[in-house]
Amino acid sequence: MSEERRVVLIGGHGKIALLAAPKLVERGFAVDSLIRNPEHSPEISATGAHPVVLDIENADAGQLAEAFKGAHAIVFSAGAGGGNEERTRAVDFEAAVRSMEAAKQAGVERYVMVSYSRALVDVDRLDPENSFYTYAKAKHDADAVLRETELNYTILGPGALTLEPASKKIVIADETGNIEGQAPAPEAGKVSRENVAEVIAHVVETEAAVRSTVNFYDGSTPIAEAIS
Repeated sequence: MSEERRVVLIGGHGKIALLAAPKLVERGFAVDSLIRNPEHSPEISATGAHPVVLDIENADAGQLAEAFKGAHAIVFSAGAGGGNEERTRAVDFEAAVRSMEAAKQAGVERYVMVSYSRALVDVDRLDPENSFYTYAKAKHDADAVLRETELNYTILGPGALTLEPASKKIVIADETGNIEGQAPAPEAGKVSRENVAEVIAHVVETEAAVRSTVNFYDGSTPIAEAIS
């Protein structure tokens, strides 16, 4: 662990990362948020994090490793945002894999990946012509690579994201995103982005769920009890 206890957020201007940064700062971490657009720096600074301009889509593993050096943990919360298959693959898979390689180069063992609850199974169930398939495939493949690394990873699989405030309570789903063997109803399969941010801060602070995947939705169990 570095003395500074620094966390690097990849995808720092994303909605989840903007919510996670102040929660990590409150827990005593220094936070570097990687962003592509320097104009977003004031928003990053307002969270208590330090903006670092680095385009992960084009940065190589060596450049990423330099940004990671001395960090306690890496959190990958970036995404291409859909709409462009090539860019989705470039960010959600290729850049993710380079960040894993960079973490190893930099000697950072703790790595948290924000995925989604059905990433393990959607790739086998969706028609490749489906507009969601490219994203599902990229996330599935990135998660698979991460599981084969020696990193102390946690893969977080939230359900459909909402803008509701954090309840700080969740329900755990199985590896396929089901609850007690059943797919959740649409309303039950949602989770607030702020709850995802709370989960990120929890697993980084407590080292919970190392080398495991945690799929979850908004629920009734306090996060600290649900994820240990």
